[in-house]
Amino acid sequence: MRRVVRAGGAGLLSALAALGGAELVAGALQPRSSPVVVVGGMVIDLAPTSVKEFAVGTFGTADKPVLIGTIIALLLCLAFILGILAGTGRRIPAAAGVAGLGLLGAAAAATRPAAAPLDVVASLAAAAVGACTLLALTRPTPPASGRRTFLLTGAGSVAAIAAGRLLASRAPATAPALPPPADPARPLPAGADLRISGLSPFVTPTPDFYRVDTALAVPRPALDGWTLRVHGTRTIELTMADVLKRGLIERDITLTCVSNEVGGPYTGNARWLGVPLATLLREAGIPADADQLLSRSADGWTGGTPVDVVMDGREAMLAVGMNGRPLTAEHGFPARLVVPGLYGYVSATKWVVDLDLTRYAEARAYWTERGWATDGPVKTMSRIDVPAPFKRLRAGAVQVAGVAWAQHRGVAGVEVRVDGGPWHEATLATVPSPDTWRQWVWTWQATPGSHTLEARATDAAGHTQQSSRVTPFPDGATGWHSVVVTVE
Repeated sequence: MRRVVRAGGAGLLSALAALGGAELVAGALQPRSSPVVVVGGMVIDLAPTSVKEFAVGTFGTADKPVLIGTIIALLLCLAFILGILAGTGRRIPAAAGVAGLGLLGAAAAATRPAAAPLDVVASLAAAAVGACTLLALTRPTPPASGRRTFLLTGAGSVAAIAAGRLLASRAPATAPALPPPADPARPLPAGADLRISGLSPFVTPTPDFYRVDTALAVPRPALDGWTLRVHGTRTIELTMADVLKRGLIERDITLTCVSNEVGGPYTGNARWLGVPLATLLREAGIPADADQLLSRSADGWTGGTPVDVVMDGREAMLAVGMNGRPLTAEHGFPARLVVPGLYGYVSATKWVVDLDLTRYAEARAYWTERGWATDGPVKTMSRIDVPAPFKRLRAGAVQVAGVAWAQHRGVAGVEVRVDGGPWHEATLATVPSPDTWRQWVWTWQATPGSHTLEARATDAAGHTQQSSRVTPFPDGATGWHSVVVTVE
């Protein structure tokens, strides 16, 4: 039994060494080329929409760590088995199996969107390091020497993984000094933020702003090598210096993810700085038959935005700043799209490098190819932030407060009811434009017992939030948000 455990341990250490070598190489060359990342990306691309929705609904923003953890656990299990195989005297076939796992990563890297020749190097390094390590650990050695080798291999592998991750997380090239906007946002009107404890602030702090995307490793394009290509009747290429010369606008805009469940957290409001998208498209020339703006990110992801929406006068922009500072890597540095009124999968491509004025009949974006709706207009929605679900309250006056959104239409009213009773009008905060969410509050005279609070919003076009519960697929969730509280 001890021999089996030792052989399996050798397999585990060979996998750790392979990961260490791969992470070190990927961190130095290109974080997205990590074998775990490329295999995870392949799994995401191949997974059915129902599986993806289950993952997002079950794990939320932890879905990526769960996927990576699952891949690593599976890798370690396979390596343990290969180690046992090596312990039976079949060292060469076992080492070939470990190398094969690395070659699988290389194949995944080579076929990823936006793949570059160097993307396979990390996986090839994993194949070589893993195979050599298994051969070294399973050769006949004195017990004491074997233990030292195991300890040194394990420590070195962990150190290599840590160093690789540190390299991968390094900040991108120095962010540009953003010029003042040629068309600044107006100061927020008095009363835009009700400043109620527990209520989402009107401006979402950048670290708290939601992040939902398919990138397992955050792309970190070098600023000095970044170029945006816009393909219209002609192709224009813009560096960041070119973008910053074009006259920036500053606007308060709320973004929402189509995966947001009723009452969910995947919505936020920020002050964005950027170039009007319509200006760039006119400069490139809009083909007469173009109905889709196909955007591509640095990692190959694509989004499709209706051209008529971008050109209808709304404040659509190529954003370079967020809440007074350059974009962070997590939120799209160096540039991203922001188109108010549409869910993020068709309006908010991050790490954008390419814009193509084309037709839906000729090209399908990542999520529309997987069955999601083409246009993706944001549905009228409200959320109760205060009181929190299952909160225990004292009888008497209780503030019920939350946010509502109907981007580019605006929120005209919010109503609240208790235990299915009559609806009561909430007091609305002021807003700078119909493109932002709106805070609201209603004072409830709470009586003892268990109670269910519900909220619904009505937009400026007269459409009231739907009552029927519908899941996010294929065009966004519907339903009234409710919380249950106990009054003592």
